[in-house]
Amino acid sequence: MIEDSLLNYLLFYIVLEIYEVQWQKANTLLGMLARMYEHYHKSPFLFLLMHPTLYFAIMFMMLSDYNGYSVALLAIKALDILTKMYLMKQVFIDKELSAELSLALLSPIPKGMVYMGLLIYPPLIYMVFSSPF
Repeated sequence: MIEDSLLNYLLFYIVLEIYEVQWQKANTLLGMLARMYEHYHKSPFLFLLMHPTLYFAIMFMMLSDYNGYSVALLAIKALDILTKMYLMKQVFIDKELSAELSLALLSPIPKGMVYMGLLIYPPLIYMVFSSPF
């Protein structure tokens, strides 16, 4: 059976991930970036605070003595946030878009795609605490 503390971590992480999905949700990638840029424009620190799972991933890394899965979890979360920041800079600050990127940003997002983090991150968290890697 899953240890109680692990179950609590998983449930709390899922709640935080749902929070992140809800404040970022939009019909297109451009809509998502616009919602994120509202916070980023106020303060980049506010934008980072709106991603509580990043800090949770840092905590998992420290609790697991830098387990490989926890490092992978943090790397994925950090790359995700850095990619969003890079796209926001390109779209809203530099205003330099290629035709391909414009087309990609305006294409609709499938409903389930925004919930991919709920399928990817909880198994990684489980492996962080159940694997010696």
